[in-house]
Amino acid sequence: MNAVHDARIMTGRYLTHVARAPEEIVLYFSLPIMFTLVFGYVFGAGMAVSGDAYREFLVPGVFVMTMLYGLGATATGVAVDINRGVGDRFRSMPTARSALMAGRSAADLVRALLEMSVLIVCGLLVGWEANRGILAALAAIGLILLLRIALTWVGIWLGSLVPNPDTVSVIVFPLAFPLTALSNVFVAPDLMPSWLGAISQWNPISATVAAARDLFGNPGVGGDSWAADHAILLAVAWPVILIAIFAPLAIRRYRRLGS
Repeated sequence: MNAVHDARIMTGRYLTHVARAPEEIVLYFSLPIMFTLVFGYVFGAGMAVSGDAYREFLVPGVFVMTMLYGLGATATGVAVDINRGVGDRFRSMPTARSALMAGRSAADLVRALLEMSVLIVCGLLVGWEANRGILAALAAIGLILLLRIALTWVGIWLGSLVPNPDTVSVIVFPLAFPLTALSNVFVAPDLMPSWLGAISQWNPISATVAAARDLFGNPGVGGDSWAADHAILLAVAWPVILIAIFAPLAIRRYRRLGS
């Protein structure tokens, strides 16, 4: 019970930081909104799926892309805490050792819910709709948030590795940009060279995007590969694999910081 109480306090601490730095939220929202407008209205006519249909194709990809780039905020927050000695101070207090990371994970999930709420409103304004009902839409949102939870642990691990917060962008952007570019966020893998399309279909980002499009009832990317036929399964499997890898790495790294 003490661990849950401490984690709740840490969650409130992180959310207070978010409320005091609204410019960070504006920054992270500006990129996906810009991509929606530019690709949806400027380049959409030249895509295989055009007009309103392309915007329905695009918006689920923007949802997932926002979750991916959110790991930068996670890594930066962790790096700032470590750089300021916050972790050392909390370890010297009678608090649960797991509270700091549990609080960070919970706060990032709340932040992701806020981001999703705003992006859904933006999507509706540009013509996107969830066409398969509320339950399927909630399942799609659940898969997107599951990926965000997995990426939170990746961010915690990365943030604990860097020597200072300024280094985070040097690591995160070269990691996140290829994952976005080599995915089905903007273009169907079938339109790529065959070898590149195969990479795209097995991309964890592509799995969640394809599953979300299916559950939202939006235009999909097609394809006859195993990955294309089992997108929902992969959208569950990839985050579970990432959590299984990076959560232990993050916990181990955190414990070593205090040694």
